[in-house]
Formats: sequence, C-alpha cells, structure tokens
Amino acid sequence: MGRNGLPYRRQAMVDLIISSKNYRLISRAKNQTMRQIFSFFLGSLVLGLSLVIFPSTSWAYPFWAQQNYENPREATGKIVCANCHLASKPTQVEVPQSVGADSVFKTVVKIPYKQNSQEIGADGSKVPLQVGALVMLPEGFKLAPQDRWTDKIKEETKGVYFTQYSEEQENIILVGPLPGDQNKEIVFPILSPDPATNSNIHFGKYSIHVGGNRGRGQVYPTGEKSNNSIFTASQAGVISNIESGENDSNIITIQTEEGKSITENIPKGPDLIVNIGDKVEAGTSLSNDPNIGGFGQLDAEVVLQSPARIYGLIAFFMGVTLTQILLVLKKKQVEKVQAAEGI
Repeated sequence: MGRNGLPYRRQAMVDLIISSKNYRLISRAKNQTMRQIFSFFLGSLVLGLSLVIFPSTSWAYPFWAQQNYENPREATGKIVCANCHLASKPTQVEVPQSVGADSVFKTVVKIPYKQNSQEIGADGSKVPLQVGALVMLPEGFKLAPQDRWTDKIKEETKGVYFTQYSEEQENIILVGPLPGDQNKEIVFPILSPDPATNSNIHFGKYSIHVGGNRGRGQVYPTGEKSNNSIFTASQAGVISNIESGENDSNIITIQTEEGKSITENIPKGPDLIVNIGDKVEAGTSLSNDPNIGGFGQLDAEVVLQSPARIYGLIAFFMGVTLTQILLVLKKKQVEKVQAAEGI
C-alpha cells in the first residue's frame, strides 16, 4: 500500500497528475513573468526611440538641458537654452533692490510677445506659443516653501509648477512649458538665507541670472533642425523638381553643375519660397522663417541686507543731521555775540 492507503500503482498515477498540474502552474507563471519583462523592455525601447526620433517640445525643454548639463549657465555666461532656441527675444525681470535675511520676496520674469500669436507645431499645424523661464539664484537662496506664501503670491502663481534644476541645486528654479497668453509674467516666490544660521552666507550684493523663452526651438536636442526653422540649399544648382513626401513634407531636387541630383527634405510647416527652374547657391533659403518666438537672458542684482546695518545707517544720518543743526545754532550764537560787542 502507498500513501493515504492507496495501492502503489494508483498512488503513482495520483503523484504524476499532481506533478503535471504543478508543472503547468509553474510554466504559466514563468510565461506571465516573461511576458511582463518583454512588455516592459519593449515599452522602454519605444519610449527611448521616441525621445530620440520624435522629440517633442515638452521633452526638449527643460528635460534635455537637465540631463546633459550639470550647470545651465556656461563659462561664457550663456544659458544653455540658447543652444536650441536660436532666435533672440527680450526678457525682463523685476527684483527688489534689497531683501532682509530669512524673508520671502518676489522675482517676476516678464516674457513679452504679441497676444494670441501662433507658431508652427511639431506636426506642422498652428499652435499657441508656450513659455518657460529659468532663474539662477545665489547659493543659499531657494524657492520659498508654500506655507510662507502670502494669499497674493498664491493667486499670482496659480497653475504654475516650479521644479529644481537638480536635486542638489535648489537655487536653480525652472518653470514651463506653460500656455503663453496666460503666463507672460511668471512670479517666483524666493526665500532669502539667514547668515545667522548659515556661516557660508554673508550680507552683501548677489547676482541673479534669468532666462525667458517663448515658442519652440529651431534645433532638436539630437542636433536636427525642427520645422520651426529656415531650410537652405546644401549645394548650388538648379531646382529640377518639387514633390510631396511623407507627412505632407516637400522634397526639392537640386541639379548641380556636375550633374548630381541633391534632394532637400522640407517638413510640413515652413512655406516654400522657390520654384522649379530657380537657380540657387549653397546656403540659399528654400523656405520662409516660420519662427516668431525666441529666448532671452539677463542678469540682475539683489542686496542681502542686515537690519543692524540699516539701523546703524539711520543712526548715522540722524547724527549727521543733528550735528549740522548744532553747527548752525552755534554759528548764530557767535554772530549775536559779535554783534553785541560791536565787532
């Protein structure tokens, strides 16, 4: 007799059936795990290729700069956003002349452009402009915690999401992309440091670096031109053919003097300004410039002021004023004495 009082042959059949069921369960679990791993790998691969082949506006700014530059400001003073946003546009900033220690103040970045302006989107359609801003604060300065925001600041920053450039650099703050028509002025609530609690901070003058962008860039992070740019002829020759390509693009064929046929692919968005039979030189524009946005940067200064210094300065001014009054009174007294003595 086998286990459970069954004959050996029957027990062997029961064990075989149980083993077969366990094997199927284990195989099914392994297959599900492999499918999950494969799905995760495939999804990651598709996402990675999408970032490289089809970069979008939101990925390009500010994600690419954060991933490729430890510091957004180069040694020359240029902010790296200008590497993709080649057009130059004005940016304005309002910063208090001086602030006290451990106090909240506002830095307002203004990004002016014509209301309801539209640009060429990645798919070639007309889309509203988006804006973004970067504020590089001195060491020790950072975004003020929300529990210290006033009701006015909360109202002015409604719908605005602030991010740090990196986990280690809380003094560099990014905003965007945001709808441009509603965010031409972006308010950054800043908390100043306290030298009493941080020995590395001292009272004095500090520099603030600001960058403001409106619209898409002319170059993708991969180095390729976006459809928000001018396309030019790579070689001189005569345009022999213009035909439609994929995704409503235009393929221009240029016949060079050596008899070679060079093709230029113009994506959907820019308008062609050449026709068949036109003679072009190397660098000649084949399309118009659809870009209406751009990037601008500037520097500002703020003084971290000590209350004791202000009180001392006030006391000094009062002392000088009092001294001047006493001198005037003394002078009048001397004049009266001289008049009485007939001098």
